[in-house]
Amino acid sequence: MLILGLDPGLGTTGWGLISADGNRLSHIANGQVKTDAALPLATRLLVLDAALTDLILLHRPDTAAVEEVFVNVNPQSTLKLGQARGVVLLNAARSGMEVGEYAARLVKKSVVGVGNASKDQVHAMVSRLLPGITIAGADAADALAVAITHAHHVATARRIPR
Repeated sequence: MLILGLDPGLGTTGWGLISADGNRLSHIANGQVKTDAALPLATRLLVLDAALTDLILLHRPDTAAVEEVFVNVNPQSTLKLGQARGVVLLNAARSGMEVGEYAARLVKKSVVGVGNASKDQVHAMVSRLLPGITIAGADAADALAVAITHAHHVATARRIPR
């Protein structure tokens, strides 16, 4: 199963693609979609949508996972983040994928073992879980962590008798 992890942001949206075969995870690709702060908001959202569409068409993931929004001190920043997250969710859903959503604390706990882990700890653990990869930046590391969390949750759900 190919899993696309997404860490939404208006300035930078991180993405990470992994393959999950049972408990075995392997890195496919990762990167960041950046938008120009000088552009109007609508244009930035369009740039994000187009880049994600190209990414999904190129790699054809089976499922996606998105980090949930946390509330910033600045309400304007939270609103912009929410708009970018809406584009990310819409884009993934439009492609027909099921989309998992995970709180940042849950992602950190799933990957590092503690819900209050630092970005450096997440980056280090992602590098350990997917050895030999080059990570495109902190947002890409977070996106890979979201994908890893989704892989663990999907695998666990398969083992629970219904």
